[in-house]
Amino acid sequence: MKKLGITSLSLALALGLSTLPVMLHAAPNSETTTAAAPAKKAEKAPEARAAAAPQEEKVNLNTADAQALSDGLNGVGLKKAEAIVRYREESGPFTAVDQLQEVPGIGPSLVERNRDRMVL
Repeated sequence: MKKLGITSLSLALALGLSTLPVMLHAAPNSETTTAAAPAKKAEKAPEARAAAAPQEEKVNLNTADAQALSDGLNGVGLKKAEAIVRYREESGPFTAVDQLQEVPGIGPSLVERNRDRMVL
């Protein structure tokens, strides 16, 4: 019986020590990852971005050409920008930002996404 106990103990000790190099090798990577993760989270905080990023230039819906609308508005490509210009030429200048929803292909979510970027 003593022999069985010593053999089991030896086997357990051997298995435990065989994984030690693997654990030691993995430990520096996990510390590096956990140390870097909070820094990345801090960079993504909205307050930090707003303070660090320069204020985006606003796009005037009544005077901007199609290229300026496409470059300045999120989710507006050249085709939608041309539709905005065409609508403005046919219907006159915009009197409210929400009026942009009357342009074919422009929905309320696109207007809300760009509300801070548009002026009249």
